[in-house]
Amino acid sequence: MAEKKAFVLRINPDMLKEVELWAADEFRSTNGQIEFLLQEALKARKRSGKRKGNKE
Repeated sequence: MAEKKAFVLRINPDMLKEVELWAADEFRSTNGQIEFLLQEALKARKRSGKRKGNKE
């Protein structure tokens, strides 16, 4: 497994509560849910071609 880097995340308390509930619905930890959502967003960004260096 790849090494992971820890960092502090500042987040609106209401947003955090929603992420916690969403994570529980999908049987993930809150951290796991945030990581999953970021990974999905990165995949979508790659598919759309909107990465640095692409001028559209």
